[in-house]
Amino acid sequence: MTVLSSTDLAPDPTSVDLTSVDLSSVDLTDPRTFVGTDLFALWQRFRTESPVHHHAATAQLPAFWALTRYRDVMAVYKDNQRFTSERGNVLSTLLQGGDSAGGKMLAVTDGARHRAIRNLMLRSFSPRALKHVVEQVRLRTTDLLTRAIAKGTFDYAAEVAEHIPMGTICDLMAVPPQDRQRLLDWNKQVLSADSADGTAEEAWLARNEILLYFSDLARARRRNPGDDVISALATGDVDGVPLSEEEIIFNCYSLILGGDESSRMASIGAVLAFVQHPDQWRAFKEGRVGLETTAEEILRWTTPAMHFGRRALVDQEIDGRRIAAGDIVTLWNTSANFDGTVFENPQVFDLARTPNKHVTFGYGPHFCLGAFLGREELKAVLDGLREQVASIEQAGPAERVYSNFLFGYSTAPVTFHPQG
Repeated sequence: MTVLSSTDLAPDPTSVDLTSVDLSSVDLTDPRTFVGTDLFALWQRFRTESPVHHHAATAQLPAFWALTRYRDVMAVYKDNQRFTSERGNVLSTLLQGGDSAGGKMLAVTDGARHRAIRNLMLRSFSPRALKHVVEQVRLRTTDLLTRAIAKGTFDYAAEVAEHIPMGTICDLMAVPPQDRQRLLDWNKQVLSADSADGTAEEAWLARNEILLYFSDLARARRRNPGDDVISALATGDVDGVPLSEEEIIFNCYSLILGGDESSRMASIGAVLAFVQHPDQWRAFKEGRVGLETTAEEILRWTTPAMHFGRRALVDQEIDGRRIAAGDIVTLWNTSANFDGTVFENPQVFDLARTPNKHVTFGYGPHFCLGAFLGREELKAVLDGLREQVASIEQAGPAERVYSNFLFGYSTAPVTFHPQG
């Protein structure tokens, strides 16, 4: 298990010096690359020396392209004519030849079908529809923080951060309370492991457990629908034709994964960033910076989903490099969000930063459906911290998530000193 201190939070330097490392030797598929590495320096080198980088094939995995500049990442996000998501949208599926949910799950569906399913789901994600869910987020966050502060020293990741996004997405889906911890445990196994000991088999089994769970729940909602998003999927139709069982199940699966991991990582990263940058914590605490800009800077700074990916549909060029039809192209948000041509002093954690056009939620046709809800969750945490916590101290080393997709921490021991 890799144990890291708060000073390892990107983009601050750590023990690995990358100034003389050959970039062709950097393995972006290996989770170890993102642990104990100065990621700010790594991505700065890629943007400068090899912004459209050809990542060589290995004995087990095919070659792919890695785009690290903001302008290139944005151009591909916007372009659903020359790039597709239907053969996978992250390295784990792209490198294996495709995603079994392609054409069924919103994130890996393109064109008219994507627009139709997205519009169906948007009814459950409008600010008006989410009003009650957001109220529950604030109540849950206040309660969790109150109980955690009473302990003094605790693991913020386990005691607070784990329960907010999972509780929220389960409210949205009307998942029974007794099932929520199981879903959280399965979810953590699918996209990330708390250590290098996690196996592909465990992730596969956890994924199947989630799919089976939602298969049963969707059938129940079709018989007895409610106001939740599962009912909307189970009873909805496109051009008069109901969604298939696979479409319903895969989109439930996508909501659970996307709704939990990013918000959880951003919340944990926010607390560790406040520890590391006490001047910014004081500025926020004293009201010298606003809630909105604080939330956006934390989303940029943490960038939980490090990359997304596409397949090229036609031959083309990016910055003079020939991308062939069928090539895998990965878009590194974690680099784009620190591109100095877009963000002034990107290595500085600045809660007053504006504008802040980060790509943490992606962009274009596949912009994150739950972005509004994710922002509300983070703002509820920030509001709670400002109102209830006087100061924050780190009480032990934080442990980095072991992943080539997610950036964040699985543990964060801290001491909260209560306000007043």
